[in-house]
Amino acid sequence: MSFLRTSLVLIMFMTVSAVNAANDKAIFGLSLGDYSEELTEAKEQGKKGVLLFFEMDECPFCHRMKTTVLNQPEVIAYLKKHFLVFSIDIEGDVEINDFAGNAMPMKDFAFKQNRVRATPVFAFYDLEGNIVTKYTGPTSGVEEMMWLGEYVVNEHYKTMRFTKFKKIKREEIKNNKK
Repeated sequence: MSFLRTSLVLIMFMTVSAVNAANDKAIFGLSLGDYSEELTEAKEQGKKGVLLFFEMDECPFCHRMKTTVLNQPEVIAYLKKHFLVFSIDIEGDVEINDFAGNAMPMKDFAFKQNRVRATPVFAFYDLEGNIVTKYTGPTSGVEEMMWLGEYVVNEHYKTMRFTKFKKIKREEIKNNKK
């Protein structure tokens, strides 16, 4: 009996360890769907805000982002350092609470409240639940995703559009090569 009990404890420990290791490498956090509570959690953790990745199953661009950009260690580390990051299924019927605590299906949160019409969409929210940057479509790669994060973290959205910020970053790279 004690062998069986020891074996079960060992299996449970290994399973929890594997899940924790996978979560450290996964960019998306687990949410119970109450984004007003996620804002509180973000504040308590000293984050800049919440990043929502609006996607749908059939979206090839969403799939490409998840398999070539959002799975890269530097992207995961940077975004998780500064934001709580969650995925939203724009066709989902699961009921969530928005940043103000209003209950609605995911698809209404996506379409009606956030005007998501194409995927993927990266929506960055400040700690008050206000959207500060919305980027529609896939980034060109890891570099552009990192720039998007930097753009929000350093609050460049207050003084310029992301297209101008990218131009500045490209010029910096060009000038550093000289």
